[in-house]
Amino acid sequence: MKTKLITLLFVFSIINTFGQVPATSKTTITNNKILPLSDMVTNKAVTPLKKVPLDAASILIYDYDGSLFSYDLESEQIGWTVKASDSHTEMCANKVTISNGVVYIPFINGEIFAVDNQSGDVFWKSRLGNITDQIVLKDQAPIVSSGKLYITAQNQNGSSNIYALDIKDGSLAWTYKLDTPNNDIPVLFFNNKIFVPSASNLYSFDANTGKVLNQKSFEESMHSKPVTDDENIFIANEKDLVFALNPDKLDILWQFKLGDNQHNIKERIFSKDKKLYFAAQGDAVSSVYAVDSKTGSQIWKRDFKDDNIEYITEDSDNIWGYTRKGRLFQLDITNGEIAFEIKLTTLPISNIEFPVDDTIFYYCDAGLIKFDLSTKDEDLYYMRTSIKDNVYSAFLKIIR
Repeated sequence: MKTKLITLLFVFSIINTFGQVPATSKTTITNNKILPLSDMVTNKAVTPLKKVPLDAASILIYDYDGSLFSYDLESEQIGWTVKASDSHTEMCANKVTISNGVVYIPFINGEIFAVDNQSGDVFWKSRLGNITDQIVLKDQAPIVSSGKLYITAQNQNGSSNIYALDIKDGSLAWTYKLDTPNNDIPVLFFNNKIFVPSASNLYSFDANTGKVLNQKSFEESMHSKPVTDDENIFIANEKDLVFALNPDKLDILWQFKLGDNQHNIKERIFSKDKKLYFAAQGDAVSSVYAVDSKTGSQIWKRDFKDDNIEYITEDSDNIWGYTRKGRLFQLDITNGEIAFEIKLTTLPISNIEFPVDDTIFYYCDAGLIKFDLSTKDEDLYYMRTSIKDNVYSAFLKIIR
């Protein structure tokens, strides 16, 4: 009887050791074979990846119906179009990245394509998860560096992962299952580390191996993309605090409190010349802030009453943005003074792109708008062939 009991315990030990998927919440996985189907990466290499010259006459348009196409600004013709494999994925939801002439496109259904910016020919396709247990890619901007693509994804079963893919063929380099399912914020690559916000946690990983270097917990959820001034990193919570963190240990160096009833910085944050710029929304007043990145002291603040700031970016030492009610504005980056402001007749739903002339591009529900800054004309440069309800967002990228 004793011998049988020992044998039985040994069998249970073997099953426990080899019959279960490792607890990925605390383990970096580099072998695709031991992942559950819901988290697995499948890839198909079509042609060898190569560096491609840039088609400088074109702009990439990630339309809000989920298709991405190249539009020639000289001939005003569509050059090529790519779509996700699943016909029902009619939502943009993400951004694209260009590296060495290759366009990396995440689709909301968990697919990622690498395509030639000139021809639209596919180098490789990858799928995170599978069709039945579909992974969702939302509000992501692929980070491409050191031979890998980094992106976070949410599974329909409530889990979420950070993935690193080999840019040669889209195969899995490593993945890590995060402790919380809330992951719709892009990651940051800095000093060979990947910084990943996930609900009230901020992780840092070794970018090459996926080893967890640090994990810091906060009282509130982290609700902005992390950015850097090439020395420290910065991130805001979902309420009213902006943090400066040491990138090696994630120690808090300083924190900045927003104005009363202000919150929701999300992707409205960037750093330039050792200064941090961000825009916060509010019930009565939304504001753009400039803060010294070394000390956290406020340099200036520009208020917008009874209107929420939807988007900001920087170009040529000016801050550009627009509000929920369609006010396009330009601020002097040194003092926050308004250099230009106008109420648009078309409502932007995308980022703003800046060609070399005195114009800007943005996307609205009707199509691509070319706005002349001198005449203030809104020219519908490309008209969409169909209109879709429940517009979420679109994304533009001038190829250069």
